[in-house]
Amino acid sequence: MASLETPVCDFGWKAVDFDLLGVDGKRHNLTSAKGENGLLVMFICNHCPYVKAIQDRLIRDVNELKKHGVNAIAIMSNNPDDYPEDSFDNMIRIAREWAYPFPYVWDETQEVAKAYGAVCTPDFFGFNNRLELQYRGRLDASRKEAAPPGARRDLFEGMLEVAMTGKGPKDQTPSIGCSIKWRSE
Repeated sequence: MASLETPVCDFGWKAVDFDLLGVDGKRHNLTSAKGENGLLVMFICNHCPYVKAIQDRLIRDVNELKKHGVNAIAIMSNNPDDYPEDSFDNMIRIAREWAYPFPYVWDETQEVAKAYGAVCTPDFFGFNNRLELQYRGRLDASRKEAAPPGARRDLFEGMLEVAMTGKGPKDQTPSIGCSIKWRSE
């Protein structure tokens, strides 16, 4: 399991639309997911220890960002043939178990992950209300274990700035996580 780091934020890069099936049985796209002040597109999965370590904090931050007009959507792009824990049925189970406050959708073809240049789980793309990229960093200092209580909330603070100003912070710490599990071509 290779640990990878996300690239530096490409400020202003426009979000690529998608149409993906969610665990709720509905189809989701940029328009349905976007909030009044922005959108957080998150590439996550079920099996990754980096994602497991932040589940509670991710849910907390997404719930708080909603109050500021920033919505979120989580995309699972891993190949479940090689990682059965990431199957659609398990996506449904995890979303229910954690009461995800955001749509959890399956990028079965992996085309969305490729279009976004997603490299790991978790990989966060924070867009302003014009769907221009303003944040591409970590949730907080967590790795395979959760950061200590009271750790700086990088993602929350960055997206709050995006909600209020339309711009993200200049200094961002990359996210780190497990590589996306690509299908062999």
